[in-house]
Amino acid sequence: MFKCIPIFKGCNRQVEFVDKRHCSLPTVPEEILRYSRTLEELFLDANHIRDLPKNFFRLHRLRKLGLSDNEIARLPPDIQHFENLVELDVSRNDIPDIPDDIKHLKSLQVADFSSNPIPKLPAGFSQLKNLTVLGLNDMSLTTLPADFGCLTQLESLELRENLLKHLPESISKLTKLKRLDLGDNEIEQLPPYLGYLPALQELWLDHNQLTKLPPELGLLSNLTYLDVSENRLEEVPNEISGLVNLTDLDLAQNLLEFLPDGIASLHRLTILKLDQNRLQRLNTNIGDCENMQELILTENFLSELPASIGQMTKLSNLNVDRNALEYLPIEIGNCSSLGVLSLRDNKLKKLPPELGNCSVLHVLDVSGNQLQYLPYSLVNLQLKAVWLSENQAQPLLTFQPDTDEETGEQVLTCYLLPQQEYQPIAPDFPPGQLYRSSEKFDSTEFHQYQQQARELESDSEGWEEREQSRTHSVKFNPDVPTHEKDSTFTRQNTPHPKELRDKAKKLILKHQKTDEPAAGGLEPLSEEKHSKQEYSSTTVESTTSPSSNYSEEPSLKQATLHGQPQQLLVKTQTSQQQPPPLTMAAEPKSQTMTAASTASQDDDDDDEENDEAGGGEDIKLNNFNKSELLSSLRKIIKHTKFKKRPPNKVQKLCLKTL
Repeated sequence: MFKCIPIFKGCNRQVEFVDKRHCSLPTVPEEILRYSRTLEELFLDANHIRDLPKNFFRLHRLRKLGLSDNEIARLPPDIQHFENLVELDVSRNDIPDIPDDIKHLKSLQVADFSSNPIPKLPAGFSQLKNLTVLGLNDMSLTTLPADFGCLTQLESLELRENLLKHLPESISKLTKLKRLDLGDNEIEQLPPYLGYLPALQELWLDHNQLTKLPPELGLLSNLTYLDVSENRLEEVPNEISGLVNLTDLDLAQNLLEFLPDGIASLHRLTILKLDQNRLQRLNTNIGDCENMQELILTENFLSELPASIGQMTKLSNLNVDRNALEYLPIEIGNCSSLGVLSLRDNKLKKLPPELGNCSVLHVLDVSGNQLQYLPYSLVNLQLKAVWLSENQAQPLLTFQPDTDEETGEQVLTCYLLPQQEYQPIAPDFPPGQLYRSSEKFDSTEFHQYQQQARELESDSEGWEEREQSRTHSVKFNPDVPTHEKDSTFTRQNTPHPKELRDKAKKLILKHQKTDEPAAGGLEPLSEEKHSKQEYSSTTVESTTSPSSNYSEEPSLKQATLHGQPQQLLVKTQTSQQQPPPLTMAAEPKSQTMTAASTASQDDDDDDEENDEAGGGEDIKLNNFNKSELLSSLRKIIKHTKFKKRPPNKVQKLCLKTL
């Protein structure tokens, strides 16, 4: 029996290009190996590949290989089998070293090993003589091989973010080098042979430790871009005038106090950055750079600008923020292409009227100055933003015409003019006020002020006055019902805890004074006193019948004794029968009156209860205040033997006793 062996569709396809970027691949796909005879370009960037299998290096026809942004931990020596490889990108991996066998890649022209923890290059690396573009950024290189200059075909060399301190002398042999990036290293002195790179067009030396530049740098006649920012340069050689093709010069964040006169020879210069230096003046011939378009002078010590600045007719952006300018030259009006003028944080007191000749000016920033007004000539401009204050809400304000009292000329003003300086911190710190100042805030003085305020508040005297003067508190004024208007309870402001304690002490003292025995008052007995004293009781017989009904609103009488006032009792009247008057015998041993009762077994039958009252003198009932009567009854309830009985029954019993 014969078996048919199927021929897979597409097995003979001529595949030359495979793109598997951003596919989250953990390994190299096996199907790629089917195209080993035809595949020329393979891109596996941005995956999770960790290992390269051995059969992967059978792709002998491969010309471009992209393995960046993976997790490759080792570059095996088998990479030498890629004899036809022209471009190799293994950047942003975890490769610790480059195998020496890489020297066999004779056709390699573009290589990028950036962002790998590689401390040094292999000895055979210099044999890659066809390299034109080499990326060695963000590695741990401390030195370069001495024969590094053998890579004579190099046109672009990037060595940014390494630990290089020196460059090999053989680097001068890179006569075809056009772009050299040495930024963010630890180079302290630039070798003079760096000036022997005739084809060099871009040179990046920013963020190093350079204190000076070699005069040979002026030999780079083809140089168009030079970045020496963030170094420690104290001077620039006058030979910089040889950079006749230079268009961009960045000297920011250095220690420069002056510029060489040779800088005026850079007629093609379009961008000059000199911010964050120590410049006290600009060269008078700076205007010879007639092609200047952007001039940045922020954070220096300039007190004036040269008049030759008016020769920069192509200047579009002038930034002189945070200097010490006291005036602007009238020649500024000749800068016909000026679109953005920033003069923030200077000492300007007026602007020249010639500024109105800058017909394309659309942004003017003069905040943080001492301007009294703006020139009236600005009305001729199509301004889109005029900044007069750092916390200005809108970019363009409404201006009103005015007349200068000194010169009589017409000017422009608004509510932000004249500009005012910030006030320093006041010596006192009244509460509820804010202060703005450029000085550093000292919190110790403020804490001392708070401590003094607390000591004043701790004084117990005058807490009532302070309570009345509290205006920040919330006061509620609800509609009080009519039946509650006579209430003695009122809403008070919530006092401070210290004030509350002082108030409580005063109230306690006040109650103690009112409770003391005096004419017109009785001393209330506590339970302890009541238990110690001996009481003699008299039985009070009542002739009221069980069917007698007493009204719940008795007539109020005032009880007075012959000599001293005693406890208050109440007499009730009925519509059918009037109870006989009660007479109570006085006890000579005690002037206080107590009541006692023996209840029957049935608590609901209040008419058969026996009441006992302490001795006292005869009581005369007169008109009495209802609230005081109820208060007296509560005291009787509290200090009698009826304490355990329900309050309502005790009150009824007292009424019946009367």
